[in-house]
Amino acid sequence: MNTYDIIIIGGGPAGLTAAVYALRANKSVLVMEKGTFGGQITSSPKVENIPGFQSVSGNEFADKLMEQAMGLGADIECLEALSITDGELKKVTTDEGDYFAKAVIIAAGTCHRLLNLPKEEDFIGNGISFCAVCDGAFYKDKTVAVIGGGNSALQEAILLSESCEKVYIIQNLDYFTGEEKLIEEIKTIPNITPIKGAVVSALLGDDTLTGIRIQKGDELETLKIDGMFTAIGLIPQLEPFNGLINVNSYGYADSNESCTTNVEGIFVAGDCRSKRIRQVATAVSDGAIAALNAVDYIKQ
Repeated sequence: MNTYDIIIIGGGPAGLTAAVYALRANKSVLVMEKGTFGGQITSSPKVENIPGFQSVSGNEFADKLMEQAMGLGADIECLEALSITDGELKKVTTDEGDYFAKAVIIAAGTCHRLLNLPKEEDFIGNGISFCAVCDGAFYKDKTVAVIGGGNSALQEAILLSESCEKVYIIQNLDYFTGEEKLIEEIKTIPNITPIKGAVVSALLGDDTLTGIRIQKGDELETLKIDGMFTAIGLIPQLEPFNGLINVNSYGYADSNESCTTNVEGIFVAGDCRSKRIRQVATAVSDGAIAALNAVDYIKQ
């Protein structure tokens, strides 16, 4: 029987940090990841807001996390978790069999909602970004487009307007859905151009995004841009566990800063947890807290 002290579902910054803390507490750990170890940060060519690194690529940071966890003795497996069964030992059913642990940390993260256009995934990290805080500095004095009309999109546009020459906001509805205060602030910023009632119909460029084609009614228009920030929502990767742990109305795990859930011995960390700020620093914090609480749970 494949049994561990702690199983961690998700190999991003939260999951790998949790592994480091659990291993340093002399617990046996399995980290399972269905996609790319390192998570969404691996799509960022340069990251400049991680403490201790003036500048580092997302891949390099992920590699360092992996090396640290493996060096401490973590088992790392490419597995997709399909369900968790509660019990004295938690059973994690995967696409390659069952694994058992005294405690489980869910650090499954989120995925960005995409426009589902040709070449979109190829342009991620090559002109398409999802985080102005992370990547906005790379577009200083350039032209960018923000896709979306909610709070996140408006906040991204405001932040980008401080360094970019021009910022388009493209919203598929005829109105913004964000807070009125943000909408009013947008109106006062001269280098922001809202385009409402329009959708992006094509992404232009070869290896790097160079423009977008937008459709407004029957009219087509091409915008030359240097970058595009998509802010049309996140999808928590918690579907396999929704019948077990409580989630809020948006699908995020219903948990506070303790990273506990409604099920004893099951913890949650990182972007899939209900919280306001989702950054590498907060994911790492969650990973440490979840691991230390899981260790305390096992000691009981």
